[in-house]
Amino acid sequence: MIEKHILRRLSPVLWEIPKTYRADMQVPARIFASEEMLNDVLNGRSLEQLINVSTLPGIQKAALVMPDVHEGYGFPIGGVAAMSYPNGVVSPGGIGYDINCGVRLLKSNLTLHTVNHHQGLLAKRLYEEVPSGVGQKGILKLSGKQLDEVLTKGALWMVEKGYGQAEDLSHQESQGCMQNADCDVVSEYAKERGKNQLGTLGSGNHFVEVDQIAEVFDEHLASSFGLSLDQMVVLIHCGSRGLGHQVATDYVRTMLQSLSKYNITLPDRELACAPLSSPEGTNYFNAMAAAANFAWANRQLITWEVRNVWHELFSEGLTILYDVAHNIAKIEEHDIDTGVSKVIVHRKGATRAFGPSHPDLAPEYQGTGQPVIIPGSMGTASYVLAGTTEAMKQSFGSSCHGAGRRMSRHQAMRRVSGKTLRTDLERQGVFVQAGSVKGLAEEAPVAYKDVQDVVDVVVKAGIAKKVVRLRPIVVVKG
Repeated sequence: MIEKHILRRLSPVLWEIPKTYRADMQVPARIFASEEMLNDVLNGRSLEQLINVSTLPGIQKAALVMPDVHEGYGFPIGGVAAMSYPNGVVSPGGIGYDINCGVRLLKSNLTLHTVNHHQGLLAKRLYEEVPSGVGQKGILKLSGKQLDEVLTKGALWMVEKGYGQAEDLSHQESQGCMQNADCDVVSEYAKERGKNQLGTLGSGNHFVEVDQIAEVFDEHLASSFGLSLDQMVVLIHCGSRGLGHQVATDYVRTMLQSLSKYNITLPDRELACAPLSSPEGTNYFNAMAAAANFAWANRQLITWEVRNVWHELFSEGLTILYDVAHNIAKIEEHDIDTGVSKVIVHRKGATRAFGPSHPDLAPEYQGTGQPVIIPGSMGTASYVLAGTTEAMKQSFGSSCHGAGRRMSRHQAMRRVSGKTLRTDLERQGVFVQAGSVKGLAEEAPVAYKDVQDVVDVVVKAGIAKKVVRLRPIVVVKG
């Protein structure tokens, strides 16, 4: 366990474990957290994992975690690390097994008054139209050639096939497609696991949620994003399903076998990695991009399913505010100590939060910064934030990704009755459709940190601005 006196306080919400703490650290380890949050984090393993990340070959500036930090595989969840390009390492543990797990926000023209009397039916129809749960299959049965096209084109393939509009693409991170994707370095088993899963949520903390904008913090930013008080929006949270999980599994194994080849010594084998410039590193990075494209295609098809239900019930359409990834690695340019350099930014449970005028943003977000979508725990609140120029300086253009777990799924199930939770949520006006009572208990709000506290930290740090707060009225889970 890390002792608190080891940490240096850089600001009210930023702490540092100095590089001198351990001989193998290449850079300091920094934690965005309030003092109360830090006391909780010190009791777990996530800071030890962060220190381990700081030892990786090629790491730049600092290893970071966001206030929603908790223990993960190798890297802590909430972790951000940038490696030198092209010879720094790329690590599957720094992206996660659910490659490009992310969130999409859809905007409606309706208010709560219009939707309020249809909550039960809306929950039922969304649950019927969006397959969810372990092993569920989607509506598309892809041939091998079609799946390879999805892995190469991402959301564009869906739009070309009629499952969206061209303008959907400009409102997604990377326009819903990483160009370096290579379907040939994705294993046949990974493809087999994913070929029937497009348009499905999966299980765990994935969901479709209908929300009311309950509070507006910044009228100018909200108006620029097309958001207003009482407006109804839809959140979609899911990733690359079995395909992405298998890509991670395959390349962790490959990289563990190649460590000695590149003279890499690790404090934790879960940090398996390889230089990006190596065959193992390049192949993983390109396979990860293919899995990320699958996830964008997945959220695009779910968007089509949700739009169908929305039009059926309300004769209205839905437009995309933005789609963000929070388990991904990207080659980006950032200001390192020696100047602006290309780096390989790993974000694991962290959301890109580029500030105004960044060239990667769509024209409508050049003046505002990137929309940053932060889902909370089921039945609490979610937030829309905006990226800042300060994020580019402090956090490689990154912010938190959600509330962050504070207890395991097993602990939650011991503490919470899923049946009672469903009743309590309905008393609060939240209609829930879920595949299992057990799954509900695992995702109970008590299992998560307070998302308001998490958001307050990133706002105080200056790496994001609050735009609106969302309140759920319908939740659909696997």
